[in-house]
Amino acid sequence: MSTRVLILGGGYVGLYSALSLRKHAKDVEITVLDRRPYMTYQPFLPEAAAGSIEARHVVVPLRRTLKGVKVIQAKATKISHKARKVTAETDFGEKLTLEYDHIVVALGAIPRTLPIPGLAEMGLGFKWVEEAINLRNIVLGRIARAATTHDAHARRKLLTFVFVGGGFAGIEAFAETEDMARAALRYYPELSPADLRFVMVEAATRILPEMGHEMGGYTLDVLSKRGMEIYLSTRLESCVDGRIRLSDGQEFDADTVVWTAGVKPNPLIAASDLPKGPKGHVNALPTLQVAKPDGTVTEGAWAAGDCAQVPDLVKGDGADGQQAWCAPSAQHAVRQARLLGKNLAAAIEGRELKEYRHRHLGTVASLGLNKGVAQIMGVKLRGWPAWFAHRTYHMLQIPSFNRKARVILDWTTALFFRRDLVSMGRLAEPRKAFKEAAES
Repeated sequence: MSTRVLILGGGYVGLYSALSLRKHAKDVEITVLDRRPYMTYQPFLPEAAAGSIEARHVVVPLRRTLKGVKVIQAKATKISHKARKVTAETDFGEKLTLEYDHIVVALGAIPRTLPIPGLAEMGLGFKWVEEAINLRNIVLGRIARAATTHDAHARRKLLTFVFVGGGFAGIEAFAETEDMARAALRYYPELSPADLRFVMVEAATRILPEMGHEMGGYTLDVLSKRGMEIYLSTRLESCVDGRIRLSDGQEFDADTVVWTAGVKPNPLIAASDLPKGPKGHVNALPTLQVAKPDGTVTEGAWAAGDCAQVPDLVKGDGADGQQAWCAPSAQHAVRQARLLGKNLAAAIEGRELKEYRHRHLGTVASLGLNKGVAQIMGVKLRGWPAWFAHRTYHMLQIPSFNRKARVILDWTTALFFRRDLVSMGRLAEPRKAFKEAAES
């Protein structure tokens, strides 16, 4: 009888662990459970939002890529590892019960929000491709509306865009979106670049903390020279009805608030019977086996990526003498997933497991077309070289030759034609026109 392996999540870890397991194991029945039938390559979301890459090309279809793997489109609702069962629910409300011999927890993370008045009503996320498309449509739509109004206050509100969170996702979305908005103004003679207001709010004392003080400071200078406002050691306190109130006392109106202020483990983990770390992640060993804090292995359970607490053996003990943990990055997630697949195959066949040990190669960030920052193996790059390094690295990393080729074609086309700057906001209400016609 084949060994049944259930992978919860179709992101980096889910996709790559399934590919690795399929390659290294012989008699295994692999099932991937995810509500979305695709993996989102998140580093390209800012370029998709800015129109530099076609949105469909930043997602990898699971069924097409994972040949020989069963893909179930549903949301996991409960993990009962003691019984080796997972319950799930489809978008149609149908209940499923999935049994397994081994489970791979690859649920990733969700946005970490705060109880800020008005945030739930007007905040926009930036984690999925549909959110990137939505942000693009909103920004271009606001510009078009601002060009047709003579109300100065309404225009200022429409053209004020607030981003909360100065990490990689926030800074890249902030910079790429402003770059796109500025480019769009060439088609709106009624507006000038001075009409645009892009505001970044960051509670910490610096942006891009992973890149250090020097590169974070350089990024701050570059964006500030573009007229973009960045407020450090500042918190968003309220955004009710678009009235923005900051902790430094500032108040102004804005129609758009984008939330990129960190992530937290999927809440399904907290409700499971799997061992957890102090911050709610699944506790894992360097072999990527789930284990109790005392090191006792939980047989048949594996975890990696943003939802797992994996020891960083390269760093060892941190500055405070405590164990260092792998950062929640795509580099770690992909490499952990590949090793997880190998180790799971080895465990099934009774072979020795290997420990995860990876020295971070560096970090890259895009700041708009032809602009970026990078720190690769100790070498610091700025401007066009950093932007080129960012594109090259992520082009190599996005899964499947199909997606690599499509992204390269998008970039090649952009060399000869300007990016498309048309808002497709009506896609969110596809039946509106027909409904109006039917009611007239």
